[in-house]
Amino acid sequence: MPSHDFRAPRLFVEADLIQDARVVLDRDQSNYLGNVLRLGAGDPILAFNGRDGEWQAAIEGRKRPDALVILKQTRAQDGLADLAYVFAPLKHARLDYIVQKAVEMGASTLQPVLTRFTQASRVNGERMRANVIEAAEQCGILSLATVADPVPLERFLSQRAAERLLVFCDEAAATESPLKGLQAARDAAHGIDVLIGPEGGFAEEERALLLRQPRILRLALGPRILRADTAAVAALALVQSVLGDWGGPPG
Repeated sequence: MPSHDFRAPRLFVEADLIQDARVVLDRDQSNYLGNVLRLGAGDPILAFNGRDGEWQAAIEGRKRPDALVILKQTRAQDGLADLAYVFAPLKHARLDYIVQKAVEMGASTLQPVLTRFTQASRVNGERMRANVIEAAEQCGILSLATVADPVPLERFLSQRAAERLLVFCDEAAATESPLKGLQAARDAAHGIDVLIGPEGGFAEEERALLLRQPRILRLALGPRILRADTAAVAALALVQSVLGDWGGPPG
């Protein structure tokens, strides 16, 4: 990633971004810029939409920020590695946390799956999307992760492409070096799904179904049992360092 100005505020917008365009702000964006950040007419801001890169813009408005005038592009649009974070949903703040961390770690897709011991069967997709945007705004990320609708684990497994690598983080696996296991799968050229289960673990029939998948790497994340949100960060860090884009730009 090119050098990023972390001092400049960033704002996600839905509109297309081109030079000299005028982007009208909605009420929440106006309130955020004017009342939270204390910005006003003429102040600079960085804008992005997940498609057109990042642009320097200036705020317009007399009493409050009403619009942005798009001035020049500061960074071209990038891409994300084909890395899906597949997870059993957690409740409330902990779900917010894992969504934000998965975005920071470079996941391109967030796929909730429902298992026998899933803690939360209802998932607020709009809230997940808001957390994706917030993490991208704060961390200089240009490409937004896709938020998928929750599906039962069995349906997800039946519909996923067989050539994708499934990294199955299993607390019942033998405790061996996860780095060695990942290095043995370095030919993962068709995408990676990283699966983190619920804190109650997988049911035996679910584990059996998982172990019948065609391209599967079963990993133990060390000698201690991790909470699901901790396991997510650990697993994504391991996968990105060995198989993902930490070693260079996405392919």
